[in-house]
Amino acid sequence: MDYEVFILRRAQKQLANLPKQNYSRIRDVLAALAADPRPSGCKKLTGREGWRIRSRDYRVIYEIDDGQRRVTVLDIGHRKDVYS
Repeated sequence: MDYEVFILRRAQKQLANLPKQNYSRIRDVLAALAADPRPSGCKKLTGREGWRIRSRDYRVIYEIDDGQRRVTVLDIGHRKDVYS
């Protein structure tokens, strides 16, 4: 059974402001999180709650709720900006 993927409003705005080429890639990453919220290459964050997945120079920060089978996307952005 797949997970539901929820994207917070601020992450939706960040996604909408991405260049078109990166938008397509990130959209595919988000769709893949529904099937596997812990794909190869994902990493549990240490400085804050959540997980991160990389897509070239961009990062998707998200939380996983296994009880409700829900993935909540918190932030989407360039690697130099997303962690601050």
